[in-house]
Amino acid sequence: MAPASLARYDGSAGVLVDTNVWVDCIDEGSAWHHWAIDKLQMCSERSPLHVNIVIYTELLMPGADARALDEMLDVYETLRSPLPWAAAALAAAAYARYRRQGGAKTKPLPDFFIGAHAAVSNLSVLTRDPRPYRSYFARLEVLAP
Repeated sequence: MAPASLARYDGSAGVLVDTNVWVDCIDEGSAWHHWAIDKLQMCSERSPLHVNIVIYTELLMPGADARALDEMLDVYETLRSPLPWAAAALAAAAYARYRRQGGAKTKPLPDFFIGAHAAVSNLSVLTRDPRPYRSYFARLEVLAP
């Protein structure tokens, strides 16, 4: 498979919402709760919101009810977007760079898959933690505090 070309990337096809934003939206006690709700509402009014199977799985990890999760995603008309095959090579390259720079083996791949998905699908990323995206996907449009 040929590597994905990011020559036309501008992040304008929608917004891939990181797990931490959804968690903050659900958790009324989170210091980021109001920020998350405001950003989700603002972004959903401008362009489509997306989640992929990685984000969806992370949201189910604490034993969440899939029906309740789907209802929350539906409030914002969130699209369930497939993880593109072209994202695999980009995620692997970013993860390899992370490891070469001394990154711990314990760091899981989800952030790398999320960043690569956004890059190859021309999506911005809405996140509370912009570091991994800005560090390993320099051209990625990141929406963060």
